[in-house]
Order: sequence, then structure tokens, then C-alpha cells
Amino acid sequence: MNRLDSKKREQVISALVEGCSIRSTVRMTGVAKKTVMRLLLEAGAVAADYQYRVFRNLNCQRVQVDECWAFCYAKAKNVTPEIKTKNPDAGDVWLWAAIDADSKLVVTWLLGDRNASTARVFMADLAGRLSQRVQLTSDALNVYLPAVERAFGTKIDYAQLQKIYADTTDGQKRYSPAECIGCKLAPMIGNPDPEHISTSFVERHNLSVRMTNRRYTRLTNAFSKKIENHSAAVALGYFAYNFIKINRTLRCTPAMAAGVTDRLWEVSDLVALLEASERGLERAA
Repeated sequence: MNRLDSKKREQVISALVEGCSIRSTVRMTGVAKKTVMRLLLEAGAVAADYQYRVFRNLNCQRVQVDECWAFCYAKAKNVTPEIKTKNPDAGDVWLWAAIDADSKLVVTWLLGDRNASTARVFMADLAGRLSQRVQLTSDALNVYLPAVERAFGTKIDYAQLQKIYADTTDGQKRYSPAECIGCKLAPMIGNPDPEHISTSFVERHNLSVRMTNRRYTRLTNAFSKKIENHSAAVALGYFAYNFIKINRTLRCTPAMAAGVTDRLWEVSDLVALLEASERGLERAA
């Protein structure tokens, strides 16, 4: 089977992690759309698998979690029975992410519904990646507390931060909430430090996701029609964020700051992982 060479793969992946759409990547690289899509799926799978394996026994002290909305194929309000039959994954999809407030490493993420079962899976995965007791902060979504209790028991300092919004006479805003006039800090488990009860870093991270992943850019037609493509784009974006892109405040990548790696990665390193995976599959066959 014909395959792109390493340099061409680097060009395609570099464009994707910089927030370019599929069509613009096709125009810039000269690679066929189907080939770009296939490479996205392959590179995304390798990126997700690598981060799943190496993000273990992390020495985090303060972790923040939040959810970020997007949709697959169509928004939930527009999904008809015919669409649901054709594409069971159509509708709203929420990105749950956990970030280390010190190293800015995205410790884990999960795509799913905004419900109790997804929260349980997300928190169980987070608990399995940490090597010590941490302080955890979330918003006031009611599914968090039972999920945290189930995953961590009493071995955590957990608090919720609830934002208080002003009433507006203009009615509900379509794309932005009303003015935030205060926050309510609510310790839930253990003894969380009030000075570090915050979701600022994870909320700022959500903005980075929307700026760099075309599928999360608002008011565009850059959404995924298949959840597999959406998942691959998220994994690829997080690999670039954690290993390739330098955080301006830290002056290194989050993975370096967290002690996961001792060097700055490049897109060529991801291509090398992909090609090593392909060679392994060929030997197994």
C-alpha cells in the first residue's frame, strides 16, 4: 500500500495541530482529503495511546477539572430520529479535562455526555494517574461530588467553585453568560486550601482548545461528522499541547514541567511513533 513519506506526514500533522481545517490542510500540503483524514485517525490513535501509557504516577498537587461543549454531526436539538438511526453518536459531546495547575499538564480527558456515568469514568481514570493526595477543584455540577467520593474516598482535598451571575434584563445571552459578580467557594471533602480553590487554569485551557482545535471553534462548519474523527483531533491536539508547544509562562512544555519527559518534542517525534506502531503491526501480521 502506498504511504506518505515522513516529511509529508510532518507537514500534514503540523497543519492540523496548528488549528488548520481539513480543507486548508489539503490546499497547503497537496495531500488528498481522504489521506489527510486517514492520517488524522492514525496519528490521533497513536497520540492517545502514548499519553494513556506515560501519564502515570504523576506528582501533581493541585488539579482543576471542567467540561467543554461541542457537537458531532448536529446539535442535540437538531438531531432527528432518522439522523440518530444513521449516526448514533450525533448530538452534543462534552470534553472533560483535568489540568495540573502547576505544570499545566492535561493529565487526562474524556469525551462523553455531561452526566453521572461519564463523571464516574473520568474521575476513576484521574485517580489512577496520581501518585499522591491532591487538591481538586471543579465547578458546581452536581455529578462531581459522588464521582469524586467513589474514585478517591477521603484521600483528597476537594472543593467546588460556583460562579454567581448577575440578572440581566436583556434575557438569556446566546453565546456568553451574564456578568460574573462573584464566586462561592464550597469545601466538599478533606481540607482544601481556600487560596487554591480555583478553576481559572482549566477554563483558560478551554479557550486554548477552542482556538487551536477547529472542531471547537464556535460559529463555524468545522464540526466532525463522526465521533472517531472528533476523538482523534482531540488526542492529537493534546499531544501537541503537552509535548510540542512551549508554555510561555513555564518556558517549557507541560510534559517537561511535569517530569514526564526531559526534552522538547517535535512533530517528527510523533511521526516516528506512528511509523514504529505501523512496523509493529506489520510484524504481528
